[in-house]
Amino acid sequence: MASWNSSALISTHLTLDDISLASSSSYFPEFDGQVVTPILKLITEARSKGYDALALPLTTEKWKMRWEDMCLLPPGVDREIEISKEQKAEVWRSRPGFLEGEVTLTRLDEAEGVTVMISDWLELDAIDDWVRHDAEIALQQELSYASYLNVQSAILPAPRNREHVASYARIVNSCLKNTPYIHLSIRLPIYDPSVLHYTSPSSSDPFLSTDAGLSPIKSPPKVVVSGSSEKLSTAPESELNATWEMWDLIRSICEYNTRLTLTLDLSPPLPSTIGVLSKWAAESVRNILLPASTFIANGKGYPVLPKTTQSFIRECMIHYPNVILSGVNAGIHNRGGEAAYKQYTRHLEKTSPAVQAAERAGTVENFAQGYQDYLQAPLQPLMDNLQSVTYQTFEQDPVKYRQYEEAMYRALIEWQGEEPIVFCVAGAGRGPLVARCLTAIERSRRSATIYAVEKNPNAYVTLQDRKTREWGDKVQLVFGDMRFIDVPEPADILVSELLGSFGDNELSPECLDGAMRFLKSTGISIPSSYTAHLAPLSSSKLFNEARASKDAKSLETPYVVMFQAVNILSGNGGGLSGKCGPQVQECWEFEHPRTDPVLDARGLPKTNSHNVRSAKLNFYIPHAGVLHGLAGYFEAVLYRNVGLSIHPHRKEQISKDMLSWFPLFFPFKEALYLPSNSELQVSIWRLTNERQVWYEWHAESFLSSPSIQLDSPVAIPASPAAPTLSPLVDADDPTFLQRARYQAPDVSPIYETVKIGQTSLHNPGGRSSWIGL
Repeated sequence: MASWNSSALISTHLTLDDISLASSSSYFPEFDGQVVTPILKLITEARSKGYDALALPLTTEKWKMRWEDMCLLPPGVDREIEISKEQKAEVWRSRPGFLEGEVTLTRLDEAEGVTVMISDWLELDAIDDWVRHDAEIALQQELSYASYLNVQSAILPAPRNREHVASYARIVNSCLKNTPYIHLSIRLPIYDPSVLHYTSPSSSDPFLSTDAGLSPIKSPPKVVVSGSSEKLSTAPESELNATWEMWDLIRSICEYNTRLTLTLDLSPPLPSTIGVLSKWAAESVRNILLPASTFIANGKGYPVLPKTTQSFIRECMIHYPNVILSGVNAGIHNRGGEAAYKQYTRHLEKTSPAVQAAERAGTVENFAQGYQDYLQAPLQPLMDNLQSVTYQTFEQDPVKYRQYEEAMYRALIEWQGEEPIVFCVAGAGRGPLVARCLTAIERSRRSATIYAVEKNPNAYVTLQDRKTREWGDKVQLVFGDMRFIDVPEPADILVSELLGSFGDNELSPECLDGAMRFLKSTGISIPSSYTAHLAPLSSSKLFNEARASKDAKSLETPYVVMFQAVNILSGNGGGLSGKCGPQVQECWEFEHPRTDPVLDARGLPKTNSHNVRSAKLNFYIPHAGVLHGLAGYFEAVLYRNVGLSIHPHRKEQISKDMLSWFPLFFPFKEALYLPSNSELQVSIWRLTNERQVWYEWHAESFLSSPSIQLDSPVAIPASPAAPTLSPLVDADDPTFLQRARYQAPDVSPIYETVKIGQTSLHNPGGRSSWIGL
């Protein structure tokens, strides 16, 4: 597979001062008959320094002054002045447009590869209706001009007012519809920096203004001091979550538009709470704003980032972001100069676990490049005959076949008796299991015969060729469907590779029901059992992918997906109610051979009802998030302690770097918001009739709150000092733990569970997706 090709972009941020300084030069040479403008000069300089792209403000102070002169009235203004201003404003509202000197870009070649920053003084969520109205007109004007210059991406100012963020979102949604090609990116910090309560910091960072975030803080602290760290660690999640909740509302009102992305502002120090940071991994991060003031000096004086910020940026590299460096030429750090910031950022990319895994041969990440977060329909092995290229892809997995060979070898050496052992490989494909079986026989020095059964007539040609060239009389071929044909003699060991991403989703139980006729009563099945597992998942990308099709069936279809930009919402532990299980929970199990079958005269089950399954799972949600679907995994026991697993917590110990299976994704048609400390109850069914097998799934959300129960019927008046639990408080917050331990004398605390949401039942009756028998 191809290696990682420095997919993250590194851009430099140009300020109006940079542009003004370049414009002050009296010499502007010509190139190919075109004057080299100040912007082109800056672009050339940035490229020579190794930057991939640029970000710069679209408008100048002249535009801001004109807009304020038209649209804002100072207190106590004279009536005639007010009328004059209103007349100017009405003329502008009727035909919005720029005047000379109000924009920084005027030519197509200047705008090529540039990310523009919309005027950050536009208050799209202002309290005043008229200010909001005129800000919307100004935004439409700026985006229209950017679109005129073929600008591909624009960064919008951050929302400031939580109470009017719906208005902000409505305006953004309108802009997405009116400017159909440009990508809009919402600028947001990870959290509202006002939780640090800095009073009057000073900074020379040119990237930030008084309107850069949710609070009027002129700049972030330059280092993560102990005071800020303590405040972040004790800040409840309701405060740390404020900006993510704004983002969730904005993208929801914009209907998860794929042209709406995030620009994460890493100016403030990052919290160490993993749950607060991990939810951003599942979002569509396009840009990362990284001012020089965020860096701290190492022991030699070179700029580096705090450890939490380092880790977060490394994780963000899965999004191939555009990292925008600002203020790096201001001399904040003693050593390294401007180049040190860019070199350090590139170092973070190269040391990102995601990048390293993608570059390392033999890993799933390397094998699956280009398929991350890509929806693939599961195979229909009984209905369809696989192509040779599909077999070839699966045969590239050395781990799976090594595990199979080891399972067969151990079964051979433990087999009692000296008579030749009979193997049956059910579903031989192009023969990889047959070859491994022969190797295991040779290793064990046992005598054995192999029957290879295959129903695909095309693959059967390959098997015949391999028998002639490689295997000879050691292998006997049998053509036909294992559920209906017979083999020459009963088998001691039955081997199959019919497992799917959810274990049973490629009909391994149904296929092996028929193949068990081949097995002696004392025989062994490899695999002997397998289990299906689920976890609640958040991923705006997968949600968008599933919604992209106009066919309603797409949101009721499970998909095979190599997860990347996802966030598992559940935590370990029982939750406040004490009823919740681990982060990833087992749904059901299948065992082979079955010990209680009801069979007909041919040895086949009379119905498929014994393969019906259902599960009801309770998950604890420690941190607020949005449920977009369910992640499905499987784990199989081949023989004894030899197995296969894609379970996220056990795959490294059981079958590290196995390539053959990606997880299964069960999408939800509606995104379901889950507050902190809530609980999610997931119901899933595996159902069948005489022709098909299908899954149905459903989820409900609950919130547990403490209810005071008295030992005696004596009324105790409520005390204003008694703390109550917020549904948004962080479960890891010391304040929360202190409150949770609170109880009045002679009072027994219990928790009441209140239902707060649900999804619809997905795929009832297999109406949208099923696997054919």
